[in-house]
Amino acid sequence: MFFSFHPGLKFYKNWPSLFPAMILTAVAFISWDMYFTHLKIWGFNPDYLTGINIGNLPIEEVLFFLCIPYSCMFTYTCLSVLIKKKLSKRGQLVITSTLIALSFFMSIRFHALSYTSYTFVVLAILLIIAQFVLKVNWLSQFYTTYLVLLLPFIIVNGLLTGTGLANPVVWYNPLHIIGLRILTIPFEDIFYGMDLILLNVMIYSAINSNIYQRSKTLKQQTTGPL
Repeated sequence: MFFSFHPGLKFYKNWPSLFPAMILTAVAFISWDMYFTHLKIWGFNPDYLTGINIGNLPIEEVLFFLCIPYSCMFTYTCLSVLIKKKLSKRGQLVITSTLIALSFFMSIRFHALSYTSYTFVVLAILLIIAQFVLKVNWLSQFYTTYLVLLLPFIIVNGLLTGTGLANPVVWYNPLHIIGLRILTIPFEDIFYGMDLILLNVMIYSAINSNIYQRSKTLKQQTTGPL
């Protein structure tokens, strides 16, 4: 949070776009989380929790959807400044199309597994909207950022799912996942995380663009002929 005020980045200036994006995304994902917790598709080990709940979710889980996106969006902005080179439009299209095809395949092949099917359906929908409906130019930056984020993701999520612990903090019902794991992390988690950050970036970028256009229009009006 303190680095948000770094003079070279001034990330705090993005808060008017960032916080609405985080809140809207959090509402969607917390609702999803509550529903899957209700169905016992996943759950939480009370031994690691404060015992304070919001609905059927521990407060730690609710805060996850605010703290993690903030950190990820900060990283996204930093890398956007540091890495100027982007994928070509063709390269971005190839990666996006491959992910969409993979997502549809996984959602159909494992349609009986709730976590798997939901995660990949959401990813396919978000990528189609970003690439073909909104026709955004930031997907290559998103892919680069998410690759960088995978290392801390594996460390943190590994701990949460039981790596190095006697029992996991978060458990998953084996009837709703394919069973493939990276360390103790369900394969689906990698793409669930992509869903979470992608939706944040989509809303954040849309609001940023709207603010920029309004500012540009206002500037033209104030500097135009009297």
